[in-house]
Amino acid sequence: MNPSLDAANAPINRPADLPGDLALPRSNGELIFAEPWQARAFGIAVALNENGAYPWRDFHASLAREIAAHGSGDDADRYYARWLAALETLLAERGILSPAEIAARASDHAAANAHDDHHDHNHDSHQRR
Repeated sequence: MNPSLDAANAPINRPADLPGDLALPRSNGELIFAEPWQARAFGIAVALNENGAYPWRDFHASLAREIAAHGSGDDADRYYARWLAALETLLAERGILSPAEIAARASDHAAANAHDDHHDHNHDSHQRR
């Protein structure tokens, strides 16, 4: 039996409760985010849950399906790719955002990050002295 699928049936009420393959990447008890997008995806999923968009068990079940289908990998990057896919699936299933809206927001975010990461002008020059 797949422990991730069994874990989907356990009562999970918060991210810290995720068991086994679903557990958040940690080092010395601290969450690991290798890239800023990972922390944002984590924060969005938690904030939506806290604001009543869905119960945590629904996100947990979506994440369990993603990991069962694709694995979680050994690193934060692969794990949070599954986390983000689970979030996008849940948002679409609940009608919170359509797949087209999700794709448009992802595109807008990628474009904004490309600007932030690949420019050669100094934003500090606009600060008051």
